[in-house]
Amino acid sequence: MYLKILLVALLFYIMQFLYGQIKKNNSIVDIFWGLGFVLIVCFTTLSNQSFSVTSVLVTSLVSVWGLRLFFHIYKRNHGKTEDFRYQNFRKGWGTKWVKTKAFFHVYILQMLMMLIIVSASVNIILVNSKLWLPYSPIGLLVWLVGFYFEVRADKELRAFKRNKGNKGKILTTGLYKYSRHPNYFGEATMWWGIYIMGLGSGSELFIISPLTITILVRYVSGVPMLEHHYKNNEAFQEYAKKTSIFIPWFPKKLL
Repeated sequence: MYLKILLVALLFYIMQFLYGQIKKNNSIVDIFWGLGFVLIVCFTTLSNQSFSVTSVLVTSLVSVWGLRLFFHIYKRNHGKTEDFRYQNFRKGWGTKWVKTKAFFHVYILQMLMMLIIVSASVNIILVNSKLWLPYSPIGLLVWLVGFYFEVRADKELRAFKRNKGNKGKILTTGLYKYSRHPNYFGEATMWWGIYIMGLGSGSELFIISPLTITILVRYVSGVPMLEHHYKNNEAFQEYAKKTSIFIPWFPKKLL
């Protein structure tokens, strides 16, 4: 089954790579990020005939998250030029073997990250031994908290950017009053929720799933890149002095 999952994921990312080269835009990989997870959990559920309550619930939760993220990023990025992160990658690659470097450094790397992150979900689906695992309610609650943070944070940011009067300003209200990156906090929290749901089914070793997404968004590709992007923005730096970078908390009182 794991080999089949790998082949499905590889085919999915090869198709993305080809499309990205036609469009000359490697940031399309971000649009399809969520759909990859949906594809893997649905393929695993149907192939393994895993229709217990917990398996179906996990498949549904990942699908809801993945489809929402797909439409959210599609609406945000459609028709725009390649994201600044991928443009910076191109500059670092030089002029030789650009497509090969893009295939491995962007598409294959992201595929591997996806397979690691989705591993806890796949394990729950494959075990499929109990109608309701003992920690499922707790995990579901944690997932719902994370989903709330991600959806509301994205909605607040979208509304803020639509207001032309906010051009050049920094969003510091709503969830952004308590965290500089509440959407990334929400995403990591959701995967911790799914991991908790699988406890008791032998999935303890799959803690690599939530750890990977947490490290990825907090220390690698999410928070650090945005923080670097605003390093010369005085308004953002003032905002950063009193606002938690990731985990939501009350703002500091500056003297």
